[in-house]
Amino acid sequence: MSHRLEVAHPNAAGIDVGSASHFVAVPPDRDDQPVREFKAFTEDLEALAEWLSACAVDTVAMESTGVYWIPLFELLESRGFTVYLVNARHVQNVSGRKSDVLDCQWLQQLMSYGLLSGAFRPKGEICVLRALSRQRDMLTQYQAKHIQHMQKALAQMNIQLGNVISDIAGETGQKIVRAIVAGEHDPVKLAKLRHQRIRASEEQIIKSLKGNWRQEHLFALQQAVALYDAYGQAIAQCDQQLEELLRRLACHPAPAQPEKRRGRPRNAAKFDLRTALFRLCGVDLTRIDGIDTATALKVLAEVGPELSRFKSAKHFASWLSLCPGTKISGGKVLSGASKRATNRLAQALRMAATSLHHSRSALGAYYRRLCGRLDKPKAIRATAHKLARLIYTLLTKGTEYVDQGQDYYEERYRQRVVHHLSRKATAMGFRLIPLEGITA
Repeated sequence: MSHRLEVAHPNAAGIDVGSASHFVAVPPDRDDQPVREFKAFTEDLEALAEWLSACAVDTVAMESTGVYWIPLFELLESRGFTVYLVNARHVQNVSGRKSDVLDCQWLQQLMSYGLLSGAFRPKGEICVLRALSRQRDMLTQYQAKHIQHMQKALAQMNIQLGNVISDIAGETGQKIVRAIVAGEHDPVKLAKLRHQRIRASEEQIIKSLKGNWRQEHLFALQQAVALYDAYGQAIAQCDQQLEELLRRLACHPAPAQPEKRRGRPRNAAKFDLRTALFRLCGVDLTRIDGIDTATALKVLAEVGPELSRFKSAKHFASWLSLCPGTKISGGKVLSGASKRATNRLAQALRMAATSLHHSRSALGAYYRRLCGRLDKPKAIRATAHKLARLIYTLLTKGTEYVDQGQDYYEERYRQRVVHHLSRKATAMGFRLIPLEGITA
């Protein structure tokens, strides 16, 4: 007995997105020429939207090709169309494609039968917040490259400053490097710029600053410092835009609880980012151990404070590709490996998980116990999964996170182990008797 697919979206269109032009397909009964090509110019995109309206189309499916889909997506969404941004891999996995069918026609057919699902994309000004956050990340990465250029120029002059201080981008390193660029080459005078908290002695710094001051390497060092400062100014301008946007998005009162005392990263925003993020979502994500203000900004910039698009914490973790795989055939689990996907938020949560190695919190104890049982990448992924579930709970329930501490987690773990051992002993005809005077 054959089963026919039901039409879920009778007014669907498919768009094959390209850099210079887009191919659009509508249902065959809507126009004498159901497949048309439109250039990527703005007036052509407006003509594309007008043609879709004339064909009574209300749903559009398009592949996410580079960044070329963004102008068309925003235009169609502003015109009232329901736009589905589909993953190209999902389209390829649907069998039955014919060689004489264009990509746009294939998308239109799959969309009409409801076989495609749209990718998650935050709405409104959260997209603006995401763009600013990603712009800031890009600038920070470019700025870090010029620190490497400074190190290279110093190494070519045999200035071994990087071997006696931990970071030349710190206060002492920058004072010395900028003094060298200004023309000071006396090791004794340069060593006087040492901060009192630097572990290296003044004599060690003097010894490391004896080298050959070749002009071409000094020129390279000067340019690296200038570019480092230029990116620093761009990051400061980006922070101003972020602060203004977060002020507009604020819809909750400021937090009453004081901020945890944590070290301030060098690339942290110069304004009160924690308070601004709290006023956006109503909860303090930085109360979760391992989540700093930069990670909290990444969470709200990538998904926003509203997670109703995800049905549960499991769906949220699946979107992040942090949950175990479900490759099952004939009732047998073939593979439990997580699917591979590039997700900025998942990467940030993995970094947050690694920072829990020395934490005295319950999450830190959980991470260290997993490292003892599993290999480190799996432990990091499992801890990131736990962080994702906590974030989902805080944003959807509006509750505060309270850390129970490492001792609480260890005691709960001990109780679980004793419970399972007692059940196993009872099943084998034995009984566990605790030894008095011996602590676990």
